[in-house]
This record gives sequence, C-alpha cells and structure tokens, in this order.
Amino acid sequence: MGLGSGWHWLLILLVFVLLFGAGKISGLMGDLAKGIKSFKKEMAEGDEKPEAVEPEAKIIEHKVEKRQEPPKSASKAPRSRKSG
Repeated sequence: MGLGSGWHWLLILLVFVLLFGAGKISGLMGDLAKGIKSFKKEMAEGDEKPEAVEPEAKIIEHKVEKRQEPPKSASKAPRSRKSG
C-alpha cells in the first residue's frame, strides 16, 4: 500500500478541504490560473524586441496665489507725537 492508491489521496483532499474550506481552495486555484496566464503572456511578449520610445515631457503647472494683505487702518495720516 503506497501513496498511489485513490483512498489516500481522497483522505488528504478531505483533510485539506476541512482545514481551508471549499471557497478558499477555489479562490487559490483561480489566482494560480491568473498567475500562469500572466506568466505565459509576459513570456510571449518578451520575445519581441521593444521599440525605442521616448518618454513624453511632463508639464508641471504652477498657480500663483495672491497673498491677502492685512487691512489698512482707517486714517492714512501719520500719527503725530504730542509734546508735553
């Protein structure tokens, strides 16, 4: 009796499902499939020689905000000193 028999694999699968839950297993398999597809796509694109593309210049806009000046006093005449 080696590990090749079907009953052993069924028992291992049952323990695995009980530990992790069926929903988590299907999510893991979906993520694994996405990873494999992405890897194959990158390998296929990696064979092609990329063309030399110059990056576009970035334009930075700068707004100048007006500073608010403090309110001026009502009388514009200079104050005189009282001699006394």
